[in-house]
Amino acid sequence: MLEVASVAEDQKPLTEEKPLDEDQAVPSKEDQAVELDETIVGETGEEILEETETKEEQLQKQLDESEDRYLRLRADFDNFRRRANLDREAQEKYRAQKLVTELLPVLDNFERALQVTAEHDETKSVLQGMEMVYNTLVKALESEGVEPIETVGKPFDPTVHQAVMTDNDESAEPNSVLAELQKGYKLKDRVIRPSMVKVNQ
Repeated sequence: MLEVASVAEDQKPLTEEKPLDEDQAVPSKEDQAVELDETIVGETGEEILEETETKEEQLQKQLDESEDRYLRLRADFDNFRRRANLDREAQEKYRAQKLVTELLPVLDNFERALQVTAEHDETKSVLQGMEMVYNTLVKALESEGVEPIETVGKPFDPTVHQAVMTDNDESAEPNSVLAELQKGYKLKDRVIRPSMVKVNQ
């Protein structure tokens, strides 16, 4: 009995294997794979996050550019619409300008003809008829906004007067209009023909 016990004791390993602590434990292949996956996922996640941020910046930039382009187009359209409205209003306001410009020489001829002194009854009748036509024409033009420019006794205004002669008259104010050589007209607030005048120096 003693011999068996001693043999059994001799067969025991020289060093007993002690269990490792949790901190000292050697990770298994599965644990190593999980750690590797976590590392890969961490790196991939950062890359995805960076790509996402880059895409967001690009999208924001595109959105800003689109909004800026939209605002510019809208401003251009508003300007175009405003100009179109102004042009339409001006066209409506001055629609009679071409006709009035062509009729001004007719008015001049009527005025010159009416200055003739009638000696016979027939001539007087003709002049009365011409005066009626002239007055009708003047009223029609006035209804369209045509009015003569005031001249004699008024200060010379280069925007509505055209000086073709000068004179010295001590009884009149300096730089005032002494005489009207050709009548000028305005269509509403637009000068369609300046008055030809003689100006006092």
